[in-house]
Amino acid sequence: MSVLKKSELKGMSKENMNVKISEMRKELMKLKSQVARGTPPENPGKIRALKRGIARILTKMNQKIKTGGDQ
Repeated sequence: MSVLKKSELKGMSKENMNVKISEMRKELMKLKSQVARGTPPENPGKIRALKRGIARILTKMNQKIKTGGDQ
């Protein structure tokens, strides 16, 4: 999973954003379960990056709702 950029989010439709969020949440859940079991994650920074990516998408979706744009 790569880091999301503003330019990538700008061109995404609402459906694509929902799909991306669900993928990212599944991956985050897997990583959190690894940590809970006691196994060290391969890349500990990935958890933080996923959380930030999810927040970025949700923020962009809320901005589109507020402005009335349904792209």
